[in-house]
Amino acid sequence: MNWFLELNPVVQALFATLFTWGLTALGAALVFFFKKININVLNGMLGFAAGVMIAASFWSLLAPAIEMSDGSFIPAVIGFLAGGAFLLIVDKLLPHLHLGEPRQQAEGINTSLQRSILLVFAVTLHNIPEGLAVGVAFGATAANLPSASLAGAIALAIGIGIQNFPEGAAVSIPLRREGLSRRKSFMYGQASGIVEPIAGVLGAAAVLVMRPILPYALAFAAGAMIYVVVEELIPEAQQESHTDIATIGAMLGFAVMMTLDVALG
Repeated sequence: MNWFLELNPVVQALFATLFTWGLTALGAALVFFFKKININVLNGMLGFAAGVMIAASFWSLLAPAIEMSDGSFIPAVIGFLAGGAFLLIVDKLLPHLHLGEPRQQAEGINTSLQRSILLVFAVTLHNIPEGLAVGVAFGATAANLPSASLAGAIALAIGIGIQNFPEGAAVSIPLRREGLSRRKSFMYGQASGIVEPIAGVLGAAAVLVMRPILPYALAFAAGAMIYVVVEELIPEAQQESHTDIATIGAMLGFAVMMTLDVALG
């Protein structure tokens, strides 16, 4: 691990988000073995992802942001709301379609893009704040603050990576069910995570260049993730009758992320 510890935080963020993207691709590769995914399993996956993101938003982002502000909640509140506003704007502009919905219910600006592309864009929307959160966490380590440790940033990357595995499968397998080839389904599934290294590098670079914005940047990433959880993940996971499965998944995801952050951070 010594070679990783000596890297620039931006490079660390790049490697960390390449890891999270790799787990997205690994999950998407399940399409080569399965053509269908049980709806309860899918809902459990979505719930798990929601739990991880909720826990990461507090333990890895909001709590350090408040500590860096000497206990003041103002930067955290401003950053948190700005992150939600940013995702609201992206949600209104980016054409996307949620799993299980007909083509005419696509959101964002009107487009003639294929249904499969719109489904991928929907998951790409999830991955923007995830990559940003990992990048900002690694960029924050350069501030040499106890609340922004490298171990905590690594824990965040591991947690995001773990929830990306089922997320990749949740994209590729439904695409296969809709008639795409296994290869195309895999390619679209892994492509949904390619935005994470981009957002990660940008997030890390931004906080290194503009150190005073660090608490705001951490809270911004948290707000963006919570927006995704409430707007996208929870509603999708609760569409079927067995809503307790998604709820249990969310509880497990929260527990896993909390354990990683406290144990490694």
